[in-house]
Amino acid sequence: MPAAIRVHQTGGPEVLTYEDVPTAAAGPGEALIRHHASGVNYIDTYYRAGLYKAPTMPFTLGAEGAGEVIAVGEGVSEVKVGDRVAYSGAIGSYAVERTYPANRLIPLPEAISYEQAAGMMLKGMTAQYLVRRTFKVGPGQTVLVHAAAGGVGLILCQWAKSLGAVVIGTVGSEEKADLARANGADHTILYRKEDWVKRVAEITNGKKCAVVYDGVGKDTYPGSLDCLSPLGMWVSFGNASGPVEPVPMLTLAQKGSLFATRPTLNTYVAERGDLLATANDLFDVVASGKVRIPVNQRYALKDARQAHEELQGRATTGSSILLP
Repeated sequence: MPAAIRVHQTGGPEVLTYEDVPTAAAGPGEALIRHHASGVNYIDTYYRAGLYKAPTMPFTLGAEGAGEVIAVGEGVSEVKVGDRVAYSGAIGSYAVERTYPANRLIPLPEAISYEQAAGMMLKGMTAQYLVRRTFKVGPGQTVLVHAAAGGVGLILCQWAKSLGAVVIGTVGSEEKADLARANGADHTILYRKEDWVKRVAEITNGKKCAVVYDGVGKDTYPGSLDCLSPLGMWVSFGNASGPVEPVPMLTLAQKGSLFATRPTLNTYVAERGDLLATANDLFDVVASGKVRIPVNQRYALKDARQAHEELQGRATTGSSILLP
């Protein structure tokens, strides 16, 4: 019987259990996938801890994966048995096998490996909409990326740099600073040792940034607003350090008629056409070599608890994946 990581009660990494779970047959409009790799993302910790509510209890974690279609249900035309596919969306990827809506599966080009795909679908498509749609990054703009050595951060740095931007990244250690610079960051700031708001002003000669990409949340607010030039945009796309307190609208006016948004990938790829366009843009930029996907941690599926401990302990860089 195929195995999966299950959560029977919310809490810390210790609530993750490795157990045999029967796989459901592919129903109408569904495909059955055998995973070759599954991605580990910070959003997984939100579901595990109960910050985000899972649709059922118990439940299987994991919002992205890559593998092979081994069966299809009635009425499926988007994929066929034997297809290489990837996805990001409904939880359940910490498993050897799972069913998934066929119209949300993305055909995987031969140039992209299963491990790459599992390490980049959620993070890479997030980076795509952030730099191409939420705020269109272009030549000469200065952007600030928090957690620049993290999974999304490394992709953001590379992609923004490839679009001609000057990239500033905040990181937690010298090792992470080296990694961020190797992946497109022009300047790095050690946020534990430096006044990062002051350093942004110094680096930019007081002009500050056109956009701040903030996946950290509580610890970087309201400092992120103070790093923006007038009419700049604060993009709060995650809350790794905890949720941000309510933002007074008057504060945005006082700090320079700022824009603020809290986007999610699901909204940007709600239509299949947008899903495929977002994924294919990601595949193209990775295949071109402009963006590399550093899969820096690989764990056996049964070791998901260790993956969560190291992720939340900020001991990881780039992408982490689980291998069945």
